Amino acid sequence: MAATLQTLILTPPSPQALSFGLVNPRFPPNHAFFYSTSITLNHNRSIYRPIRALERSDQRDGNGDKVNRVSGSASGLNWAKPLLNFVANNFLPVALVSGVALGLANPSLGCLADRYSLSKFSTFGIFIISGLTLRSGDIGAAAEAWPVGVFGLVSILMISPYFSRAILQMQMKPQEFVTGLAIFSCMPTTLSSGVALTQLAGGNSALALAMTVISNMLGILIVPFSISKFIADGVGVSVPTKQLFRSLVLTLLVPLILGKVFRESFNGLADFVDHNRKLFSKFSALFLSLVPWIQVSRSRSLLLMVKPTVFLIAIGMGALLHVFLLAFNALAIQSLSAVTGGSKSNFSKKENASALVLVASQKTLPVMVAVVEQLGGAFGESGLLVLPCVAAHINQIIMDSLLVNLWLRKDPVPYNAKAN
Repeated sequence: MAATLQTLILTPPSPQALSFGLVNPRFPPNHAFFYSTSITLNHNRSIYRPIRALERSDQRDGNGDKVNRVSGSASGLNWAKPLLNFVANNFLPVALVSGVALGLANPSLGCLADRYSLSKFSTFGIFIISGLTLRSGDIGAAAEAWPVGVFGLVSILMISPYFSRAILQMQMKPQEFVTGLAIFSCMPTTLSSGVALTQLAGGNSALALAMTVISNMLGILIVPFSISKFIADGVGVSVPTKQLFRSLVLTLLVPLILGKVFRESFNGLADFVDHNRKLFSKFSALFLSLVPWIQVSRSRSLLLMVKPTVFLIAIGMGALLHVFLLAFNALAIQSLSAVTGGSKSNFSKKENASALVLVASQKTLPVMVAVVEQLGGAFGESGLLVLPCVAAHINQIIMDSLLVNLWLRKDPVPYNAKAN
């Protein structure tokens, strides 16, 4: 008898017995679990694990069909993974669109944020991050391509504002849409997307960064005069140039310098920022998304009065402006390449050309918002001025991303070489 009990305890039940115990409705899974547990407690804990695993994999529903819980959760993860990848790869446009949607859906929070001047703090934060991520070596590396950089600055700050004259010829209700796009054409280049796309295309990222930094610094001096010359005369408004310049210095230049000083003053900070540049770019995108959220929340009642067709026309105008800037800069660099030595010219190098075309064709939203904030409603409702520019900002990122992908398909070698 003792030998028989010992044999029953040491010998695990056969697979047939287990499957019968789990399938038979008279012995539900909890009874099978109790049976396996009693065996485990009597002698060997290792017997419990295979029985437990087998039980979970062979569970059936009321119709006798197998239930696979693991595969269900895995399929859920497989469904969410592409969405998460899309958000990570398009974080800036997703953040901007989310800010606009939140402002339209629930304007009360945005109005509360506006009451405490959160938009000014967000602009300050954007330029603090720009200073933290600014590497001195990158700017010095762009010295070799200085003729391309000089033309890029001229195109950004002196030539593209002339497009505002053509924009102002459009008649639209509300007219703030037209005026906002005209102001947008006078802005310096984007703070991050132009450099990021240049890196992706295998272009001269140091040149792109230099044009970005210098154009935004010089823009503090030039933008007020550009607005006065190209826009204020057309709408009969006098721009307070001195006050605007002082405000731009405080909200743009000061935080940029502070960020750079912090980067160079604290040991290990530069390495930390450089190893987490994607994280800081996402913080910058979040700060930027606060701007349209607040502006749209403030002007929601006015926005709901605008016809959808009118807003679509304004979006089309912003996209058309970017197409014109791309075409102008592409033709200009081809002409300058032919004039300055052909294939031996700095303008003929693909890495320099891609940097110039991308950076000189984009316009920045934070500086535009800072300018509109300081105008104090002189050109109309701030939310109506900013909204078409938010759409134009998103459009230029999407369009340039498609352009870079086209370049990489035609000539992937430069990008791969730089990536290696």
